[in-house]
Amino acid sequence: MTFLRRLLPFSLRGRLIFAFTGIVIFALALVVVALPNLLDGYFLQQEQKNLDIRAVAVQALLEFQLQSALGLNTDDPQPIVQATQPATIAPGVAKAMGEPTDSQSLISSVTTLVAQADLDLSISSGPAHPDQVLYRVTVAYAPDVPTPGQEQDSISQTSTFTVADPWWSQFPGTVPVRLVTLRLSSPYDFRADTLRSVLGVLLTAAAAALLVAVLASILLADRLTNPIRRLTRASRALGEGDLASRVAVEAGGGSPEIGELATTFNRMADRLTESIDLIRRDRDRSRDFLADVSHELRTPIAALRTFNELLQEGAAEDPLARREFLEASGQQIERLDWLATNLLELSKLDSGLIALDLRPDDLRAAVEAAVQQAEPAARRKGVDLVMRLPPEPVRQRHDPQRIGQVLSNLIGNAIKFTPRGGTATVSLETRPDGARLLVADTGVGITAEELPHVFERFYRGTQVSEERASGSGLGLSIVHSIVDMHGGRVTVESQPGQGTTVAVELPREVAQSSPS
Repeated sequence: MTFLRRLLPFSLRGRLIFAFTGIVIFALALVVVALPNLLDGYFLQQEQKNLDIRAVAVQALLEFQLQSALGLNTDDPQPIVQATQPATIAPGVAKAMGEPTDSQSLISSVTTLVAQADLDLSISSGPAHPDQVLYRVTVAYAPDVPTPGQEQDSISQTSTFTVADPWWSQFPGTVPVRLVTLRLSSPYDFRADTLRSVLGVLLTAAAAALLVAVLASILLADRLTNPIRRLTRASRALGEGDLASRVAVEAGGGSPEIGELATTFNRMADRLTESIDLIRRDRDRSRDFLADVSHELRTPIAALRTFNELLQEGAAEDPLARREFLEASGQQIERLDWLATNLLELSKLDSGLIALDLRPDDLRAAVEAAVQQAEPAARRKGVDLVMRLPPEPVRQRHDPQRIGQVLSNLIGNAIKFTPRGGTATVSLETRPDGARLLVADTGVGITAEELPHVFERFYRGTQVSEERASGSGLGLSIVHSIVDMHGGRVTVESQPGQGTTVAVELPREVAQSSPS
């Protein structure tokens, strides 16, 4: 049942089979209809030429016999037409031509052996009077044993020639000329039998060609529709959740259009798989992010709840204790505010709500502003803050506010993790394809195990120091998102106890886009 449904014309395969078969049937029908008529005309032309040749041969024989009967080469010529009233054919001529009933006569022999067609011979008094027939003999050709396949044809050939009557040359005046008319008709030939044989062979060949065409159309339709069916199965499997479903691309012998379609489908499936994987990772990150936010909020909230309970239990009566609790509560509130601000900023960056304000400004201005803003904190910490800028302006498209935010976070981290007496260095370098910002410190450094995780949200290391514990763990995530929006790259190199270097590479041409 399935096979029959596939053969029906409402499927693509069935339509292709019916279309190919229909074209072949139409072509064969044209050949079968047109070729017999063309062959019949060709055979008729050949038989007509053959009859013409026989007519010339018969004419030559009869003319020779007639001249012999008239005695043209003797001293006693005979007339063709006797001088009687009315004029009649000479007996010698009639005897030389013979009677049709005499099977041994010349005319009968010529009809049987040479003409092989019905023969009609007439002699008229002259070309000026062809209707004055003086002698006529008609012989019907009927072979005793017809050759198998021979049939009488409906063609004919008429020829005429003139003969001077030699007997009249002994009299003064013009020698009369007699008109001899010879007509061959209804010859026996093989034209009809040959045409039937050719038509039979043609029909047999047409039937064989039709069978081959049907088989070839089925194979061709299978070859054309199999890739589409594979593509349909792969699409159905992909729609049912099988993200690994792909279509094999045939190399070499396949159709380039089908190959391009399969390649496009596989590319689409890859993009879909990547998108779903990205959504799953985003879902997992969101779940982890919510857990991290809950964990980060739990600590200051628990501290504030403890301070509130202690104040309610009587600690508020002690001015020193009250002041200490209020200062600690203020620190926790500032931490909550800092955490909320960073979370909001990171959420806007990731969602694309913040568009870059790209300007062809000098990057040195952004570096100078960030260093000046961080100098008071460096002095309080006792860290030497060094700035190294090229002498020439470094103009390229960037968002000054966001690049300043990147530098502030990196310089803040460098100061925070560098002990008193250390150095934090901010450098700007030019490159053929853009610019490079470097923030290096001589601080505590980061272990090799922690380096791959420094850009993760809320990550502060496995061995949390006092400086790391005081942060939100979102600074480097914000830096990564802003640099990503600029189409750049940020890398971290560090050795424990030797310091850390953060490199930000910004391309010269920045497309206006949201972060990926």
